[in-house]
Amino acid sequence: MNQGSGTTKDDIAAYRAIELIYHSYLTGLILMISSRVGAIRAADVVFRTFRRQQLARFVPGLKKLGLDQLPHAVACAQYHYLSNQVGGVKVEYVYESDTKAWVRYPPPRWIWSGTAICGIPSEVSRAMLWGWHANNGVVLGNPRLGFVCTGQTVDGQPGLEGYYKEWNHDLAPEERLQFSPGERCPPFRADLAPRLPENAWPEARLQKVLRNYAMEYITSIVPETIAVLGPEMGGHLAGAAARLVGMHTFDEVASLLGGVGPGAAGFAAAFARLAAGQGDDAQLLMERGLATVRQTSWRLMAEREALSSAIFDAWNELWIGAALAHDRFIRVDVTERRDRGDASWCWQFR
Repeated sequence: MNQGSGTTKDDIAAYRAIELIYHSYLTGLILMISSRVGAIRAADVVFRTFRRQQLARFVPGLKKLGLDQLPHAVACAQYHYLSNQVGGVKVEYVYESDTKAWVRYPPPRWIWSGTAICGIPSEVSRAMLWGWHANNGVVLGNPRLGFVCTGQTVDGQPGLEGYYKEWNHDLAPEERLQFSPGERCPPFRADLAPRLPENAWPEARLQKVLRNYAMEYITSIVPETIAVLGPEMGGHLAGAAARLVGMHTFDEVASLLGGVGPGAAGFAAAFARLAAGQGDDAQLLMERGLATVRQTSWRLMAEREALSSAIFDAWNELWIGAALAHDRFIRVDVTERRDRGDASWCWQFR
């Protein structure tokens, strides 16, 4: 009997669960790499992740938010303020002049939620800035624009903060990101900050945006982990982090979904619902005690080409970990894979 995915058009609970899973996976994978292979290689992965995000999202985002006609320093700072607000990130913005505007991320940092910040090396935090903030002037065709970081939360300062500044001369590549820990961001005034249009974000739309925000980082970081560390080491670490995150987020995921039924059948139904919640065409089939989920799409990696099979293997550990947390006797088998020429992705749960 084909039961479909069991979702409504907008399954807000599934959106929230997916955001939790991928947000946790982003943080967990960075911690895994930092602790297992060191800060330098972790910083390389993070740099590549944020540079890819910046190249894909920054200029379209400026236009979407109506900021593309503003002075560049102001446009950049407002972009971070508005886009991160939509993504659920705590952030502040302060205008100083048309050539200098501040952005500040006060604690708690979204990406390092809870106690995770204690395991993040300073080099990894700097790599985010090199990957994104230091490259805004480049993509805008403005060689005089750079970013000055005045504080990092991971170093014990009360927030990641700094300002975009347009100098009166072209910057060398190493000058596009500078550090000035003696300066402090002026006080934030919400009444002077830019605002998103009122009534533009109903709950379903907002939760979908939050889901997408977390998913996009996984779209970037898992392939970059494999690229930097190789399929064997990178795949192992990405998979190990995924399994741990799947196990440790499952209780909260189950609660968000309103509960998960017992055994393999109950988990398969939840898995299909989560797959649909991330935009995939998952179908649940129950036949003679065997639960099967089949889908032809993999939205998470749809825009990536020529993917290593290690990427799917690592990502799939999220669901193996979740299944083990639900019932440690569940067996999860992947019986079809589109990355190996099959028509569908197919999982069987016993």
